[in-house]
Amino acid sequence: MTVTVRAATAADVEAICRIHNQGISDRIATLDTTPRTGDDTSKWLRERGPRHPVLVADLDGAVVGWASLNQFNPRPAYNHVADFSVYVERGMRGKGIGRELLEALIERARAIGFHKMVLAAMAFNDAGLGLYRRAGFSRVGIYKEHGQLDGRWVDVVIMEKLL
Repeated sequence: MTVTVRAATAADVEAICRIHNQGISDRIATLDTTPRTGDDTSKWLRERGPRHPVLVADLDGAVVGWASLNQFNPRPAYNHVADFSVYVERGMRGKGIGRELLEALIERARAIGFHKMVLAAMAFNDAGLGLYRRAGFSRVGIYKEHGQLDGRWVDVVIMEKLL
């Protein structure tokens, strides 16, 4: 299996949207509960600047995952901190695609000049937390009962990696 990680293009919008919506419906990767539309995703991708790229994992011409560097906070003091997202196609999880995306994202963050990457993950997302630990992220803390998902309170783990 040869996966190529590359910059996302407008042609990838449908796949990015579908994979994101899988993450929403699986209730493991995000507290979002409203599915995205193709128009939402297209607008989101068009509005990205060079400091906040979107990458895709391409397997034989099919997008099987995506990752993005996101603005952590709009205040200038946080210009060198990036939040990020990693989503993998449901049927391709556990095959190293998330690792490849995250490694490429870390390299890109360094090249852009970010000092730190941060994330917030649901405390029960064992696969995601394991991926982040293996990539050198350290747990900073936990937000107890930070959000609600399907009527229940969810704890969120905060992690960081100095670049």
